[in-house]
Amino acid sequence: MAHAVMAIDQGTTSSRAILFGADFDILGVAQKEFTQFYPKSGWVEHDAGEIWDSVVAVATQALRDAGMRASDLAAIGITNQRETVVLWDRATGEPVHQAIVWQDRRTADLCNALKGQGKEAMVTAKTGLLLDPYFSGTKLKWLLDNVEGARDRAVAGELAFGTVDTWLLYKLTDGAVHRTDATNACRTMLFNIHDQAWDDALLDMLDIPRALLPEVCDNAADFGTTTMLGADSAVPVTAMAGDQHAAVVGQGCFHPGMLKSTYGTGCFAVLNTGETAIPSQNRLLTTLAYRLNGTPTYALEGSIFIAGAAVQWLRDGLGILEDAAQSGALADQADDEQDVVLVPAFTGLGAPHWDSEARGAIFGLTRNSGPREFARAALEAVCFQTNDLLAAMKADWSDAQDTILRVDGGMTASDWTMQCLADVLDAPVERPVLTETTALGVAYLAGAHVGFYGGQDDFAKRWKLDRSFSPSWPAERRSRKIERWNDAVSRTLTERPSEG
Repeated sequence: MAHAVMAIDQGTTSSRAILFGADFDILGVAQKEFTQFYPKSGWVEHDAGEIWDSVVAVATQALRDAGMRASDLAAIGITNQRETVVLWDRATGEPVHQAIVWQDRRTADLCNALKGQGKEAMVTAKTGLLLDPYFSGTKLKWLLDNVEGARDRAVAGELAFGTVDTWLLYKLTDGAVHRTDATNACRTMLFNIHDQAWDDALLDMLDIPRALLPEVCDNAADFGTTTMLGADSAVPVTAMAGDQHAAVVGQGCFHPGMLKSTYGTGCFAVLNTGETAIPSQNRLLTTLAYRLNGTPTYALEGSIFIAGAAVQWLRDGLGILEDAAQSGALADQADDEQDVVLVPAFTGLGAPHWDSEARGAIFGLTRNSGPREFARAALEAVCFQTNDLLAAMKADWSDAQDTILRVDGGMTASDWTMQCLADVLDAPVERPVLTETTALGVAYLAGAHVGFYGGQDDFAKRWKLDRSFSPSWPAERRSRKIERWNDAVSRTLTERPSEG
């Protein structure tokens, strides 16, 4: 008899496995960090083999810690860092190059060239995305153009492409299955979100052979089975979803107008718009929230490249923190008379600016500026960037005016940061009791598909509030700080807004 569902949560800096019981109680958890490679400025890579090894390690550890075997699992769900590209040999299962990470900016010149050819309008109309190095398509083209023999082998059907979900499924099924889900597919810049299919015009634009592409399934589907966690049982893999889409489900955002924002390495705000794909006039992304039973549910999304990564920079780059958890307490001690602003454009700026060439900058430094002011500036930057996203969403869709923000991710543990977020947004912020919403969402999808969990309404009712943060800043302070932020951002953009 099955006792749990395993969520494999493969993130940008670490892999985790979490076991959820019948009441969504956490029965076991394991986490393992893996290596980040920065071969050139603006380039970010992972070792796909190391990612796979880390997933096997945490899945095995979580089962062992819970006193369980693979046969105790009802199903497995996979959620993953999106847009990261893996290209591998179908016969050997060996990657032909390091994985190119979503943060990587090496294809900025290609994207600019395609924009110059007037291609962005077509890309946006079909995919809801913008021409930016963030997305998978141009990364895949770079691999085909720069790895010796890759293009010829791809045409011959010898290579397979996938985002991390597809790579892990391929490995879990010992090479038997090459599939992805609609939410990961929709981030590749190769998938038509209206037709729900790979698009020939997009493939032609980037010269990508169709033979490389995986089959696209719903978020809850029969993806395959694995014996990699124990020969005693073939466990079904029944859900896959990009991390931000899994968090939409985990936060119970099943109805149009519901909004969640996840604070991890980056920050991703996703607004459910129902069965209608809202075209953005403010450089947000039109994307899928999820697809179930063949029916797509759409969303508006704003993506921030650097959120928690700014705090990691304070810790690892500057050495002013021993632990990221210290940032809130340090920020609380900052000098109110100083107005230090950090624009963390370490790998460019995401929505709503989409400036891949922008780089980070700090403004307002004085002789008295120190670690406390840096900590406050790093945390406030996350809040200001979120405010930019919410303002764009409200401009794009009238139903977003009174939205309450549900938050999750590691940074939400900081009360100081969440209160600052409410103050900057001038809106309530709700933090759930269970903040592991990405893993929870894909676990629910996997378990519901095999009857281990019930329907959406029952799941949504289980969402429990830990704390609500209400805005407290005077209007004058909020206006002044946002104006200071906007000025700082304008100074970092490579294409500055025209004046007058």
